[in-house]
Formats: sequence, structure tokens, C-alpha cells
Amino acid sequence: MARYAQRENTRWEHQRLIRQHSDYHDFGDFPWSFRLKRLLYIRTWLSNERPGLMFDFATAWLLQNKVLLPAASALTRLIGEIRERASRRLWRRLAALPDSWQTEQLAGLLVIPEGQRVSVMEQIRKGPVNVSGPAFTDALQRYTRLRSLEFSRLNFAGLPAIQLRNLARYAGMASVKYIARMPEERRLAILTAFVKAQEILALDEAVDVLDLLILNITRSAKQTGQKKRLRTLKDLDRAALLLAHACTLLLDDKMDDAALRQTIFSHVPKNRLAESVGKVNELARPQDTNFQDEMVEQYGRVKRFLPAMLRDLHFQSAPAGENTLSAIHYLAELSGSKKRLLENAPEQIITGPWKRLVYDSEGRIQRAGYSLCLLERLQDSLRRRDIWLENSDRWGDPRQKFLQGKEWQAQRIAVCRALGHPTDGGNAVKQLATELDETWKTVASRFELNAAVSICHQGKYPSLTISSLEKLEEPQPLILLNSRVRQLVPPVDLTELLLEIDARTGFTREFTHVSESEARAQDLNISLCAVLLAEACNIGHEPLIKHSIPALTRHRLSWVKQNGTVANSRW
Repeated sequence: MARYAQRENTRWEHQRLIRQHSDYHDFGDFPWSFRLKRLLYIRTWLSNERPGLMFDFATAWLLQNKVLLPAASALTRLIGEIRERASRRLWRRLAALPDSWQTEQLAGLLVIPEGQRVSVMEQIRKGPVNVSGPAFTDALQRYTRLRSLEFSRLNFAGLPAIQLRNLARYAGMASVKYIARMPEERRLAILTAFVKAQEILALDEAVDVLDLLILNITRSAKQTGQKKRLRTLKDLDRAALLLAHACTLLLDDKMDDAALRQTIFSHVPKNRLAESVGKVNELARPQDTNFQDEMVEQYGRVKRFLPAMLRDLHFQSAPAGENTLSAIHYLAELSGSKKRLLENAPEQIITGPWKRLVYDSEGRIQRAGYSLCLLERLQDSLRRRDIWLENSDRWGDPRQKFLQGKEWQAQRIAVCRALGHPTDGGNAVKQLATELDETWKTVASRFELNAAVSICHQGKYPSLTISSLEKLEEPQPLILLNSRVRQLVPPVDLTELLLEIDARTGFTREFTHVSESEARAQDLNISLCAVLLAEACNIGHEPLIKHSIPALTRHRLSWVKQNGTVANSRW
């Protein structure tokens, strides 16, 4: 063995023999190199994996298929070339989508308009920050500004959605000046992805503001109604007590029926009794009321943004929302009209509590009450997705995200097995029906014997009442055990505990920079743990800043926080 390495060619010959005996392949042999490149290209095109994960995947694939591992630098260089090729293909296809007019509009996004301090792109980046009528109108203007570019009509089929989101996110973070200095093809691709994603985001944010605005109107009406209720409570009590006294005389069996009215009016004057009846009718609320009167009083606030909503938001409906959609179209056709009384308006949306506020004494529909009734129904329908908006992510039609037709048939067996459901829908329904029937019978058989559960019949509908559980006293041995365990466990500072967990698991290594390059900062794990602790405990960075420790300086912690702390995507 001492003379084994004296002859240089012996080592190479034995390596060749070992490869032949174990059936190993060279990295450059066909088809192994081609297959690896194809797999890496597909993963790069369809996902947003960082180079480190792709390197691990390539290494595992080479070992599994008995391909000799190349040098680490060669594999890293190959992954970089594939990523660059996929990126250039994506840029080329995106840059070819907009026409000449849209290309000109994209160039205008990077220009600072005269008399303003920021570019159009920076203006579009800023979303709504508060909830009000003017904020909703501004959000709608931002959406219509993006919609006017007509990027929603472009065909993005075949382009991976995750790559489009990645480009749009990069455009939202990068400097406008840096984007303007990019090569034309890459600049057009990034701006195209940005406008496409920003149009969807602007629509979602506008509808979010609308939902919160309707909620604020309802909450404000409730607060106003409660305050009004408190102010008039004494008058209501006084009138109710007077009527109660009159009814007591009415229910007295000893009272002569012939002298009943005279006796009541002798105790309670007729005019005071009439005033009490009027006061009760004025102040008492029906059981199903929900402060609709106070909501109608805010019509002046609503009519400032309602025309813009009806004009700029193109609602669509599922079958359950057709009545609400008809009412929306009816009010949209009245845009610009100052009619206070409506004719031939769809009345299916007018529910019981709203009827007395929508219809006047002559049975005509009042515009203020009808508009507020529609807003309440619209919010409910939006949340149920009975009303939805096209080209929206959060408020779109959930049915469009389902697998349908041939796509569902191709994935049906795999999806059902992954979820643990039968592949036959009929058998699945029968199984659920049997389980429901057995559970119902079991609950019904135990219901009368369970004193903690009862049915309350007060109110319009019955309700289930479950009594609270009583506290169970801890046995003395358990108390002694807890005391001994606390004595054995040493007091550990939360910061030390987090660093120890990182030392055992290495979870901070999963945080990567947005550029996907390795950080050159030392003790970055300490900075990451400090930022995570500050965010989790909501204490800010001040208690954790230590100027004597480079990893805990104010500049380092601010830098780590500003670059984000999202695992597997960026710091």
C-alpha cells in the first residue's frame, strides 16, 4: 500500500474501474447532464427558489442517479446560467406583451410630472392609509388610473404567476432611478409585471376601504343610536310607568266594565295617556331594528362616494346575488339625477327592518333609505362572495380558482387521496350523511340528561345555552410536583433562550437577503433574533440596543428590520 500512489495513472485507472463496476456516470455524459439542466430550468421557471435550495436539489438528484458530483463552483455556475436564461426568457416575453401606446405609458411612469416631487410610479405605489369617503375616492382614482392602461386585456397565459409577483415586488421596492437605468427589455418586463400586479392590488385595497367604510358607518350609527337611547331613557321610563298604571286598572277584575274608561281617566288624564302612547311609539324600538334610522341620517356622508363606487366598480354576481346586482345597476343608471323618490326600483333587497325607512307614508321608495339599504346588502354580499369583482384577488369569484373539466379529472384522484376523501362523490356524501345521522342521534339521546345544556326560547329564534364549566381543584400531589419542577428549572432570560434555540436548530440560516446573496455582516443571527424578539413582544428596538456590541447597534437592527424578516424570501 505504501507504493500504491507512486504511479500517478493507477489512481485514475482505478477510479474508472470503480465507476464501471458501480455503474456511475460522468457529469457531462448524455442524457444525465441534459436531464439535470431541464429539471433545473423547469424549477427556475415555475418557482422562486433561491440558488441554495436549487444547489441542494441538484446534489440530491445527482446522488440518486449515480452521477459523479462536479466541483461546487461548476454546479453553482451552471445554476446561475440557468437562472439567467430563465430570467431573460421571462423578460423577453413580458416586454413583447404591451403595444406601442402602452410602452409609451410605461415610460411615463418613471417621469416626474411638472410641479410635483415624485414620479407617477411612486404615486401609484402609495395605497390608502385611512378609512374615509375621500380615501375611498382616492383609492378608486388610483385603480381607474391603472385600469386605463388596459393591461388586464393582455394575455399572460403561460407565464408563471410566482415570477410575475416576484418581479412586481421587486419593482415596488427598487428605486425609480435604478429602474430607469435598466436595459429596455428588462425595464419593460418589470414595469409590465408591476402594472399588472398593482392593478389587482389597487382594486383589492379600494374594496377593503369600502368594506371598512360601511363598517364605520354602521358603527357610528350604532353609537349615535345608543347615545340617543340613553338621552331619552327617562322619558321612555316615565311614559311606560304611566301606561303600566293604566293597564293595571284595566286588568283589575273587580273593576266595573261600564265605568272602566271613566275610572282610568280619573287616575290618568286622557291627554297624559295619549302623550305617553305617542312617546312610547316614538322612542321604543322594534326587536329586529339595527339602528337603521341613524344609518339613514348619514346619507349625506354616503352620497359623496356612492356615485364613484357605482361608476368605477364593475360588480358581478353569483345566482344568490342577482337581486343586489339589479339594485346596483338601477342606482348606477340614476347617476347625476337628483330624484329623492325612486320609481320601479328593485324591491327584493328591502328587508323587514328597512321597509319603514325606505317607503314613505304613500308607499313610495325614498332614495336615501334605499341607498343605505343597498350598502348594507352589498357589504353582506361581498363578504359571502355573492357579489364579486373581476380581476380581483381577495374579492374575486372563488369558483374561478377551482379545478374544472379536464384539469379536475386529471388531478381528482391525487387530490382526494391527499385529503383522505373517497374518489367517488356519491360514496363520500353517503358517508357524511351516515356520520351526521349517527351524531345527531347520539346528541339527542344525551340531551335531556345533560343539565349543562338547554334550549332558550326567548327571542325570535331558539338558541342553545351552554353553562360554563366549573373550576376543578388541583390535587395536592400535583401542586407539590409543580413546585418541585419550578425549583429544578433554572431561570433563563428570553433572549438567551432564543439564541440557544437558534444554536440547536439554526433557524436564522433560513433568512436570506432579497438579492439572494450571502450577507457579509458578522453575528447576523444575533441581530435577527433581536429583531424577531422586538417585533414579537411589541417593545421596539430601544431595550435591545447595545452600542458596545456590533450586532446590536441601532444601525444594524434598523437595517435588518427595513430589509424584512420573512423566512425563505428576504430578511
